[in-house]
Amino acid sequence: MKIPNRSRRLAATLAGLAAVSVLAAGCAGSSDSEPASSGSSAALSGQVVWADYGGPTNESRQVSYFDSFIDETGVDVVSTSIEDSVYKSELKGEAGDYDVFQAGISDILPNLDNLATVPADAQGSLLPENVRPYYMGGFVFGIAQGWLTSTFPNGGPQNWADFFDTTKFPGKRAWPGDPGSYDSSYEIALLADGVKFDDLYPLDIPRAEKKLNTIRDSLVFYQSYPETQQLLTSGSAAIAVTVTGQFRALQNAGQDVTVQWNQAFAIPSGFVSPKSSKNPDAVAALAAWMNDPARQAVFTQRTGYGPVNPAVFDELPDDVKAQVVNAPDHTNLLSYGEEWRAENADLLLNSYTAWLAG
Repeated sequence: MKIPNRSRRLAATLAGLAAVSVLAAGCAGSSDSEPASSGSSAALSGQVVWADYGGPTNESRQVSYFDSFIDETGVDVVSTSIEDSVYKSELKGEAGDYDVFQAGISDILPNLDNLATVPADAQGSLLPENVRPYYMGGFVFGIAQGWLTSTFPNGGPQNWADFFDTTKFPGKRAWPGDPGSYDSSYEIALLADGVKFDDLYPLDIPRAEKKLNTIRDSLVFYQSYPETQQLLTSGSAAIAVTVTGQFRALQNAGQDVTVQWNQAFAIPSGFVSPKSSKNPDAVAALAAWMNDPARQAVFTQRTGYGPVNPAVFDELPDDVKAQVVNAPDHTNLLSYGEEWRAENADLLLNSYTAWLAG
């Protein structure tokens, strides 16, 4: 990351503190989870129970955001492993233990009435407008194909049709094997079968499964994303389709990895706070803290996940930007039809579960 000079760093720190102070004043005295009107000087206190999927990404949030927030405000950010039963009940408006939890766009679209909004200056402008008011700690992850560069020294697959060409690009393919992590599987298969991106939705699931069956014997199914790293480095798979943070982790470990950004899926995500949160003032302050470009740049460099504040790209050196999914130079990225996916979440899960079972 490009290191700002001392005055710039101080300015960023003071701006962050000012945001927390304003939010503390503005939110105090609220009787629900929406940001309250200004005028109160009550200090932030207590804790924020933060639920995500743990691992190195949570550690990066701790370093990039939480440690400094705790030091400056006294609010303890308590990380816990997210449980489906808890966050899904909170999405539906029921009480629960989480003040903030991770959720995809298709999860939150049917449940916006049950979620608190975050202050306008804490919203990531690179997020879709329909979910921007509800997301904090936003980021953009990618679903792409990648391989050890030495596997295809003359160049690997250039698109999803090439991914299915096991003659031109031989070897096993690491592929999602957990029913709940169907990710872009159907979209990828349809694109490889010649469907135009603008015609993807509604997804033709039988056609997608027929296409997947053409390379089923070449697929190695993984149950968790980190497994893809071992499959590539051991030679058990020549190519992996996974979240791009796994490729970044291999690069951080010294591996020469090629990621094919052409036709990669760029997927905005983030964290939401239910209206039942026990500490909405601190949640609002943390949202502003996490939207700071210098802090997001630290998180981006550590994880490879894309920022939702465009000013972050000014903080990153070119070699880092090149490996960030929503970098300005990545011009042929694809996106989900989130509304259709939200309306058909059960269909996708049930279909992919049945297809995996054979």
